[in-house]
Amino acid sequence: MLELEHPWWLLLLPLPYIIYRWAPGYQTHSVAIAAPFFGRLVAALDIKATKGAIRLRPSRWQRISLLVTWLLLVLAACKPMWLDTPQTHQLTGRDLMLVVDLSGSMSETDFVDHEGQPQSRLKAAKSVLARFSEQRDGDRLGLILFGDTAYLQSPFTADHKAWLTLLEQADVGMAGESTHLGDAVGLAIKTYQDNKSNSATDKVVIVLTDGNDTNSLVPPIDAAKVANAFGIRLYMVAMGSPNTAGDQAIDFETIEKMAQLTGGKAYLAMSPDDLNRIYQTISTLEPKQYQSFTYQPKRSLHYLPVLLALMNHLLFMSYRWFKHYGGRRYSVGSIGSGRG
Repeated sequence: MLELEHPWWLLLLPLPYIIYRWAPGYQTHSVAIAAPFFGRLVAALDIKATKGAIRLRPSRWQRISLLVTWLLLVLAACKPMWLDTPQTHQLTGRDLMLVVDLSGSMSETDFVDHEGQPQSRLKAAKSVLARFSEQRDGDRLGLILFGDTAYLQSPFTADHKAWLTLLEQADVGMAGESTHLGDAVGLAIKTYQDNKSNSATDKVVIVLTDGNDTNSLVPPIDAAKVANAFGIRLYMVAMGSPNTAGDQAIDFETIEKMAQLTGGKAYLAMSPDDLNRIYQTISTLEPKQYQSFTYQPKRSLHYLPVLLALMNHLLFMSYRWFKHYGGRRYSVGSIGSGRG
């Protein structure tokens, strides 16, 4: 599609007519042949000699050429632009931090896959998280793994393939055997604060664990209060049976309180299907958000009228030169050949 970026230059189109109609014509003086008897001739004819001038008038083709050149120059001043197909650019809308427990109890094979085969809690979690990441296209995902300590496995990234590779490399016990839940949430808060590029108001941390906290430097409830102060919602997902005892027991009361303090929710997953439904629910509660803008590439075509005006001028000058000099040369040549 074609548009004019400065259409007000079209107001200049009638300018040549205005000049032609009301401006005084240009006059030029012409030198005549001096006649020694001019005075006597004027006296004999009884006329009064005055100084005069000749008013030059352009030919029809000169007028047409000048008019076309003027139209092209005005069109170039309007800066014609060619608009390409509109394009939409989408920006990342949401940052999601996933926190995964790697304590020893995550190796328990009390989960069953779709084929009826037992699988460990961590393997079930990886399978569900892989499907979850596929549904979050456009979002940036981060990954924190924790056990005796918590560490950042992946900063926020839109490269979900690389994120899944880092998740697959995680294994039970690689961060220790205990469950420092509060420290893991604290690291998630720090990661959000260090992420200067993140300007989103919705900050979400999804925590997956199967045990109670064991002597974190920051108690889980205190970590949840700090998260709430920084506007971070916690979605707590507990894996396994609530009837277990000992170090593998699930303190679901603490998990629920952590979620409530931040405006999030707490869930209990006792099977891969439960885990999948939970992440589907979280995905619904925290829908994908896109910041997008549409732009239309433009290409300036102002140089084309300028080139056409130049070509028009050159063609007209060539025509005038050929008519004036070329015709005279051919005439002289014809006379010379006739004498021969």
